[in-house]
Amino acid sequence: MSNEPSPAGGWPAVASTMRHVYQNMHALSGIQTMLKANQKKGFDCPGCAWPEGKERSVTEFCENGAKIIADTSTSKKADAEFFRRYSVAELRMRSEQWLNSQGRLVEPMVLWPGASHYTAISWQQAFSLISQELHSLDSADKAIFYTSGRTSNEAAFLYQLFVRMFGTNNLPDCSNMCHESSGAGLNATIGIGKGTVSLEDFDHADAILVIGQNPGTNHPRMLTSLQKAAQRGCQIMSINPLKEAALNTFIHPQHAHKYASAGTKIASFFLQIPIGSDIALLKGIMKAIVEENEREIGAIDEDFIRKNCEGYDEFLQELQAVSWESIVESCTISQIKIQEVGRLIARSQRIIACWAMGITQHKNGVANVQEIVNLLLLRGQFGKQGAGACPVRGHSNVQGDRTMGIYEKPSQIFLQSLEKEFNFKPPQKHGFDTVEAIEAMHKGHAEVFFALGGNFLSASPDTDYTAAALKKCKLVVQVSTKLNRSHLETGATALILPCLSRIEKDLQKDGLQFVSVENTMGMVHSSRGHLKPASEHLMSEVAIVANIAASTLADSQVDWLSMAENYDGIRDCIARVIPGFRDYNKKIRQADGFELPNAPRFGAFDTPTKKAQFTVNDMPESMPKSGEFLLMTIRSHDQFNTTIYSGDDRYRGISNNRQVVLMNAQDMEECQLAADQVVDLVSCYDGQERRARNFNVIPYDIPRGCVASYFPETNVLVPLSHKAEKSNTPASKSVLIRIYEALH
Repeated sequence: MSNEPSPAGGWPAVASTMRHVYQNMHALSGIQTMLKANQKKGFDCPGCAWPEGKERSVTEFCENGAKIIADTSTSKKADAEFFRRYSVAELRMRSEQWLNSQGRLVEPMVLWPGASHYTAISWQQAFSLISQELHSLDSADKAIFYTSGRTSNEAAFLYQLFVRMFGTNNLPDCSNMCHESSGAGLNATIGIGKGTVSLEDFDHADAILVIGQNPGTNHPRMLTSLQKAAQRGCQIMSINPLKEAALNTFIHPQHAHKYASAGTKIASFFLQIPIGSDIALLKGIMKAIVEENEREIGAIDEDFIRKNCEGYDEFLQELQAVSWESIVESCTISQIKIQEVGRLIARSQRIIACWAMGITQHKNGVANVQEIVNLLLLRGQFGKQGAGACPVRGHSNVQGDRTMGIYEKPSQIFLQSLEKEFNFKPPQKHGFDTVEAIEAMHKGHAEVFFALGGNFLSASPDTDYTAAALKKCKLVVQVSTKLNRSHLETGATALILPCLSRIEKDLQKDGLQFVSVENTMGMVHSSRGHLKPASEHLMSEVAIVANIAASTLADSQVDWLSMAENYDGIRDCIARVIPGFRDYNKKIRQADGFELPNAPRFGAFDTPTKKAQFTVNDMPESMPKSGEFLLMTIRSHDQFNTTIYSGDDRYRGISNNRQVVLMNAQDMEECQLAADQVVDLVSCYDGQERRARNFNVIPYDIPRGCVASYFPETNVLVPLSHKAEKSNTPASKSVLIRIYEALH
């Protein structure tokens, strides 16, 4: 396998896009639908949270977005006849890809206790069943209400209001499994759990760090910003165990005709470090900046630090105590190379640091984030154009859901605002996050599980344990658009409630409705569906939540059903409860939406002392022992989160196979493993062995002692107890495993 991957994007991306459109949609309607994606009067692509610029191209979508849109818009239907044909036991034998490919869910379905097949149920019967089960609980805290990042602001706000009026803060969400470490690290250091840059900042940066992130597969539209930056001379540095193709060379699919084969070189530096050694490298870069400052005053922004920061002396003392030998041993990058990068950053006036799951999903995920903040503070990179922190969110509205109150640890200010607006006393006790929710179900401390979107089982760690936890529930409810694994590992009773997708028209009593979302940079904008719904039986997420609330909370003063008739009423409530949303209904109708308050963007820090905080973070632990490997779970180029489109990974040269483990060739030789040999991957934590069976070994350019494999297939290896300190995020990017000959 070549160490220099072919350019990302280009004609292959165009061909892949069109193939997915033609396979799932009528050609003309498919193209018309794509042209509405991410437009000012169109719908927000559910593919990622990357923002759109004020000036938008006609084709404001990427290959990934096209796949998701085409997949959601399929004409195939998983209806009552489908569920009569296949038992739950038979469906369990099918792959995640096959389940998804069966089409849209189009009518409510129920799996009664002891039944082998799902059968149809009316909406009203479903709402009554949910209400009965919730009222049968001896405590509201025995119900868990999960949210995926697909959920709109309006649905999320109504959902959390219902849950808190019911009496619990059990509101885990997908943030718990991805960027929770970012929120924890940023809140403690700069006073906000979000990024601090705007899209326009990428046009002014001198240097961009892309750390633990693969934009080509996970955030393809980001590559447009990186390409522009690279073309004007911005220095882009990739810090990652894998050399991702899109950060090597990128050909914009919309401009593929301009390039014969070359494309744009994106990254100036590839710092290919072992899994989990990010802090060591960052300390090395900062050590080099301190050395540069001794030679040339100004490498450290001492004026910014003096005016805006605390903890600098302790930070500097610890940094100077760390030896170059320990840094190089941990990150395996030479001192000369680290010093070269450090000098470049020391001379860059405007620096953006971007990161994703490769930073957050480690035991020291919060510390990783805080070390990035240390670097930015050292250079004074807040409150200026072209600079700041940029955690890149995946799901399209995961950040908006948190803003709307989807959080198991709500602030007192938020709860007081809810109380004032709705005249009730919200629960004060913190609820379960995702890891705690799984544990609670497994121990019998929770009996009802409700998921507003997502594929909870496949997305969660310790898959077998999570499945067993769900089976212990009295009722499991899934609000979904497509069939997935979570519908098949259920409690005594299970409900599937099919909902509208963001692409479809949302017609309510007062006419066509629109929803709103918040992108990864804190911009809020509208989303309007344009397609005819896949079925007349579908309901919007807002309508589903409103009907459940009306059925469950009969004595509530909230007119839930009228909220679902016109979403302006929900937005009026949001405007009075959540800071930054004043005049929501007016501002959301502006073509570009509006920007939420972000103090660090303007050089202010809403910490308890109103100062940004330097932190002291320990160096990472040493690499695995002989015979052990650190596994990181990764996403293929032909999947979106847990949705699998095919077994191909074009950018890594893998075809028609997801049961693979990428391994250094020298490690293979030492372990006497041949290419394509079938092996089992085994993790052992807390005295328990977890095994992922029948994986093909693929020689790959990855640091020694490290391996990579796809999720959700290897989530079974991630123990529930293996999680980030302070954030509880599953540490899916650093799982200690051994590799054995397959047990056939």
